[in-house]
Amino acid sequence: MSVLLSGDFHGNAVGELSILTGKYLSSKYGDKKYKSITAHVILGDGGFLWPGNERHDAFSYRTFARRPFPVLSVIGNHEPMLGMNLPEADIGIGEKVYLVRKKPLIAYLKRGRVYHIDGFKFLVMGGALSIDQECRIPGRSWWKEEYWSGRERAGLFELLAGENEFDYVLAHTGPGRVNLELFGGLFPGSPKFTDEVAELNDTVDGKIICKGWFCGHWHEDRIYRDDAKRRVYQYLYYDVELLEH
Repeated sequence: MSVLLSGDFHGNAVGELSILTGKYLSSKYGDKKYKSITAHVILGDGGFLWPGNERHDAFSYRTFARRPFPVLSVIGNHEPMLGMNLPEADIGIGEKVYLVRKKPLIAYLKRGRVYHIDGFKFLVMGGALSIDQECRIPGRSWWKEEYWSGRERAGLFELLAGENEFDYVLAHTGPGRVNLELFGGLFPGSPKFTDEVAELNDTVDGKIICKGWFCGHWHEDRIYRDDAKRRVYQYLYYDVELLEH
């Protein structure tokens, strides 16, 4: 059994769906490993429910429906769902999720919550700074909810006060120190390095025990190994990762 991880999807804005089809995944991993996948986690910016993107969403839904496992997205920053009141559902992975669609099952994971997926214990983070101020909806900027609310932060630290061991963290952006190490040369002076969500991730990274973090956001495939913490930080975009037992 395994969990498929991928980077930003953006509602398939620039063809991100091409590496997520059943045909591609079966070719990449072989039929046996493909059939072992129990869930697909998008590491933020799922981009579902964009106004005006209904036709492209319908194509994505049809493609996902051909695969035998649900889609679970971390909340990114470019997420129309942040401005919506989506219904919540209990799908048997611990905490409730924000439901996008029942069939195929597509949902968003809540920030600051713990989920148990295929035997893995995940702490879910999410959110990040949008450095482009205007979104694709005319006359609207990005949603203020891309940053954590005070209530969400308080709930997270209350959780960590009593529970600090996880298998992995599912996030959108990574800890600030790791972002800078990996991308400082690519994006010198970027405001993403002073992102308050990345700073929150730094704090959380210092409080928990885990094997590693999985992130998206930076539109690059990178891995950083912290030998002192015995922890791996993996960022995905052009590739996918299969997390196996």
